[in-house]
Amino acid sequence: MRIYAPRIFYFKEKPNMAKSDKAAEVAEIVEDFKSAKATVLTEYRGLTVGAMKQLRRSLGVINKYSVLKNTLTKIAAKQAGVEIEDALLSGPSAVAFIKGDPIDAAKKLRDFQKENPLLVIKGGIFEGKSVTTAEIMQLANLESREVLLAKIAGAMKGSLAKAIATIDALRIKMESTAVKPVATAEAAPAAQVEQATQPEQPAQVEN
Repeated sequence: MRIYAPRIFYFKEKPNMAKSDKAAEVAEIVEDFKSAKATVLTEYRGLTVGAMKQLRRSLGVINKYSVLKNTLTKIAAKQAGVEIEDALLSGPSAVAFIKGDPIDAAKKLRDFQKENPLLVIKGGIFEGKSVTTAEIMQLANLESREVLLAKIAGAMKGSLAKAIATIDALRIKMESTAVKPVATAEAAPAAQVEQATQPEQPAQVEN
């Protein structure tokens, strides 16, 4: 009868790998906070995967909408020098890092929420300051940069056309007034020549 000595296998844990992944994720969130012009914190509870994809598409490729752990978001925000209230980091959170036009992004979030009421806009950061949900909605009601530029371009085009019309009218007026003195000056010598060439009439002698 053979007796086999028991073999003990030791599995070496790799706790450093989890820490490394967490540090990398925090570093990425820190960079998102620093590069974003505005940040909007939302709660996505109840939204389908398809709805989340639709929201990401509507925000465009320049912006980033990420589902994040609240603890990592809080750590990253602190490292980025951004203050976020604890109330904004409750429940399942997804953060919209707006790297394009904040007004346009606010409009997209507002319009999406109208069709998907389960999306909760909790608040955010704009120009380094905390903003409420109401303030984000006010931002959404403003005219976007593209609209403002189009209006400015239209106003400039209208002003330019008006200026050109005024210049043309002034030029025509100057040309018309310049012709009259020349015509008078040329007519005067001709009248004088005609008067000079007429023969003198003999004086009539009264009977």
